[in-house]
Amino acid sequence: MPGKVDNVFFADCAARSFFDQVANKWSVMILTVLEEKPTRFNEFMRRLEGITHKALTQALRRLERNGLISRRVLATSPVAVEYSITDLGRTLQVPFGAVYEWAINHLRHIEEAQENYDARANT
Repeated sequence: MPGKVDNVFFADCAARSFFDQVANKWSVMILTVLEEKPTRFNEFMRRLEGITHKALTQALRRLERNGLISRRVLATSPVAVEYSITDLGRTLQVPFGAVYEWAINHLRHIEEAQENYDARANT
């Protein structure tokens, strides 16, 4: 097993490329929103405070390319696009949920560590 894990350190490793594309804050938040229900672009813009149009577009394309979400054009006037989480995307709920829970459970410790670091760095 160590050999398989070590491969992630190589620049051409497919898993490394996947981590670069998917393991970022916007992708995780988009997948979390989609766990609730299919969502349109403008609803993402309203829900994900701080995301730019460009960042959302790029994240949605990456997630779709990796098979984690699907995109459906709705025959409405004006034309709308709706995004849904795929079965493959749902498989990330448990690991992402575990990371989220860990962050919530350790937030106080993280904040203390940041304050201690900042105090040392500013002296």
